[in-house]
Amino acid sequence: MEYEKAPLNIEKEDVLLVKPSKSTSSCILSLSTLDNKGANNNIAQTVHVYRSSSIHDYDSSFNPCHVFKEALSKALFYYYPLAGRLVRHTDGKFRVKINTDSVEFGVPFLEATANCTLSSLHYLDNTNTEIAKHLVLDLPSPQDKNYPLVLMVTKFLCGGFTIGMGMSHAICDGFGASQFFKAILELARGRTEPSVKPVWERENQVGTITTQPFPQCPMDRESVAFSPFVNQPNTKIIKQYCFKVEGETITRLKLSLMNENIRFTTFEVLAGYVWRSRARALKLSSNDKTMLNVLVGIRRNLMDYETLPKGYYGNSTIDAKVVLKVSELDEMPLYKIVKLIKETKNIAFTADYVRNSINSLETNQEDGLSMELEASGAVTVLTEWKHLGFQENLDFGGYELVNFLPAPCKMLATVDACIFSSANKLDDHDPSMDGGVRIFTSLPVAAMPKFKDEIEALRFLYRN
Repeated sequence: MEYEKAPLNIEKEDVLLVKPSKSTSSCILSLSTLDNKGANNNIAQTVHVYRSSSIHDYDSSFNPCHVFKEALSKALFYYYPLAGRLVRHTDGKFRVKINTDSVEFGVPFLEATANCTLSSLHYLDNTNTEIAKHLVLDLPSPQDKNYPLVLMVTKFLCGGFTIGMGMSHAICDGFGASQFFKAILELARGRTEPSVKPVWERENQVGTITTQPFPQCPMDRESVAFSPFVNQPNTKIIKQYCFKVEGETITRLKLSLMNENIRFTTFEVLAGYVWRSRARALKLSSNDKTMLNVLVGIRRNLMDYETLPKGYYGNSTIDAKVVLKVSELDEMPLYKIVKLIKETKNIAFTADYVRNSINSLETNQEDGLSMELEASGAVTVLTEWKHLGFQENLDFGGYELVNFLPAPCKMLATVDACIFSSANKLDDHDPSMDGGVRIFTSLPVAAMPKFKDEIEALRFLYRN
């Protein structure tokens, strides 16, 4: 592709610390049980891509870095914990330490300028999304990772720009991160305060010790499947890719799986297909086990479970796990796989399951086994970003948001990660992408061609 012929060069300014626009109090805040989940100890990085709208000529006087930085400062008055530091308490759990007198108080912010236009990078709308990792701020020192939030705005020669955000998953889940980003944009557009006020209340989501906790992982080292492409000396390179599945393809797939009057969602049918496709691409050992770990949101109304307050921006997902032998996953009719996923999700949407999941996490903090198995290739961790709001009403300054994507990082450059996201603004010209889904997945480079073939095959299945 074009950007691969001419390397991207970025000129960076000094990193600044942006502080809240008004004074806040020093304090130490506790986090919830879900916040302290071991898998959330990472930085999730995302990139928003902006271009001049068709009715707005490029205005050289508009400085997106200045506008965004000013709005960020105003937003931090409401979201002041994001200007603190993430620290580990003596009990092993995380706290947020807010010391307004410290020189380290604030959010690292980097202004940068690229040597090309966004169109030359196809607005990052590519199969290989590796270019995105250059548009987020990575702080070099290990202690710098204690910052729960870092931001980077990169201006391009066309006048467009990108906003790279790195957010601690221990502080926010995707919904919370989207809520915060929206608050910045609202303030940048002239609002005096965010339309949704943030709510902390992490103490209400702390579990209690239980005598019968859920098992941390339903697989063990002896039964877990292995891939020849993972943890081998010549196959260590893992990259993130994006595949698009058209709406009409998804419709045909759903219709083909209708049986017993059961209707499957887009998420469920793609979850089954992608899980099987990844197992085939990774050539997992057939007599061993593989697991699908679906992240299920608990913000919906659940009977007998207290609804999370509007504005809550902490973690709000639990794990729903399905385990099969690789041979079963490969040979079982897709309908049965999808039905199993649906049944598992339905159980996870019950108040008892949510409560027991949180109590189990509080009882047994995760050891290294779950993370080790996830890095084996035998686990697919699947989450959906379609309804988080990362692409809704986020234009500003006469510039339109045309793309949003996860950047390859510690969380998303492991072999287990897979994200479903909605189509972007660039897909508007393609009617077939109406109702379509973008699949972001991380795979060893050697396994990607087979996965690509599986996705391509989906387009030709179930045609009349």
